[in-house]
Amino acid sequence: MAMPVGQLAIDEYGNPFIIVEEQSKKKRLKGIDAHKANILAAKAIAESVRSSMGPKGMDKMVVGPDGDVTVTNDGATILEKMDVNHQIAKLLVELSKSQDDEIGDGTTGIVVMAGAMLDQSMALIEKGIHPLRIATGFEKACEVAVKRVEAIARQVDIMKDDKAALRKAACTALGSKVVSSRQEQLAKISVEAVLSVADLGRRDVNFDLIKVEGKVGGKLEDSCLINGIIVDKDFSHPQMPKIVKDARMAILTCPFEPPKPKTKHKLDIRSAEDYKKLYENEQQYFRDQIKALQKCGANLVICQWGFDDEANHLLYQNKLPAVRWVGGVELELIAIATGGRIVPRFEELTPEKLGKAGTVKEVTFGTTKEQMLVIEDCANSKAVTVLVRGGNQMVVDEAKRCLHDANCCVRNLIRDPRVVPGGGASEMAANLAVVEASDCEQTMDQYSMRAFAAALDAIPMALAENSGLSAIGEMAAMKAKQKNTQNAWHGVDCMQAGETDMWEQNVYESCASKCNQLRLATQVVKMILKIDDVITSADTIDG
Repeated sequence: MAMPVGQLAIDEYGNPFIIVEEQSKKKRLKGIDAHKANILAAKAIAESVRSSMGPKGMDKMVVGPDGDVTVTNDGATILEKMDVNHQIAKLLVELSKSQDDEIGDGTTGIVVMAGAMLDQSMALIEKGIHPLRIATGFEKACEVAVKRVEAIARQVDIMKDDKAALRKAACTALGSKVVSSRQEQLAKISVEAVLSVADLGRRDVNFDLIKVEGKVGGKLEDSCLINGIIVDKDFSHPQMPKIVKDARMAILTCPFEPPKPKTKHKLDIRSAEDYKKLYENEQQYFRDQIKALQKCGANLVICQWGFDDEANHLLYQNKLPAVRWVGGVELELIAIATGGRIVPRFEELTPEKLGKAGTVKEVTFGTTKEQMLVIEDCANSKAVTVLVRGGNQMVVDEAKRCLHDANCCVRNLIRDPRVVPGGGASEMAANLAVVEASDCEQTMDQYSMRAFAAALDAIPMALAENSGLSAIGEMAAMKAKQKNTQNAWHGVDCMQAGETDMWEQNVYESCASKCNQLRLATQVVKMILKIDDVITSADTIDG
């Protein structure tokens, strides 16, 4: 006898239909089991990046599905490259990504903080406190913490002492990275690059104008800032001059060849005269194009498309150096930097549309004949390029990511010049403020506020652990020191410099970054705590 496949039902028009029993294939977690599963998944993610925090944090090697290897210390990159299946764990990956998009730094700290909050809320749920009450208490505690962090922030003059404040903040961002041995030099490059393109009137920075170009070979110290554009191309003809002084460049998006009909076509050539006519016609096109370039006064051609040997030879004969196959993004940057216009047709070339630069030179790296074009002393020097060198591709990629973090840190200080201490001092000051506020709280939220305060301790503890110090002992000593001296800038001395005042150690970050960390982490934790029922297909629930 056949097994029943489902239940027979009749709709309002009297038509029968079968309800298929799919539910047996679903797996469902409800109530406290759902909370536990979600919190454990999130904790696993937080634990994986915890050891990479701070100046003595370890690096992670992530091997991608195609076998590509990434060695990094950046929280957002580690989580992005990890293959995460669990939906709640993915929320933490997105959390670090939103911190990276908004602030650019502090991506590891935010995940560790969220993991610690969920860990503390687990104990409260087991005590029988309703998850929504925990979320409300966390929200109250977060406001207290943010107020305290803003209260201990110090205003800095970003232009004073040759931009010392910006350099120190960039050094803090670079201190926990692979490139920390060269943090002074890279911090200087970063500050100069950001200030070159910053709009100080609007207090804003357009990162599209900072191009970071990496080239394998050479040492990390060889990295430099170029006030102009670097293009990973060379001149199209080997005998063209390697340096063009006082360049007036035509920036073209049209191909350097005779036009081709769009439709299918067939040419019948029956005699040598016909062929000569065709050849002459083709040559005339090239000559007209060269004439248009000479007429507008260009002495350098930059083309988005390629051109054949015929055009190349004519350009060389007419002493017009040319560069071919330049990408669209680079073309736009060249146009912005040189004040030129991108020209789509030769007929539209005029002297006003030419880009102007002091020198355009071809630079050769090492013995491998690696060539690049450097466009310097541009008419509108708003666009800059950072050339990163390194022993291998992994070092170059990591240095690029580190520079991005440092650039973001400098950008944040230009937007809001308030700084808060690093070394876990902000979190410890917030912890003391939240504990004090929780004593005055008369509702059940008192418990969740204390749990929030305990979660804040995860950051200084992770910093102390990663630096080889006694985590609890170091933290207790620093809290007592903050309380006794009434100075909230005492933090964990990760570098064993013998000084716990973070202002003296020059370890600080922007206030906006820290406040954003606290708020975003609290919001994601609230969201996870509200989930009490997980229905999913059986094979993905354990992911």
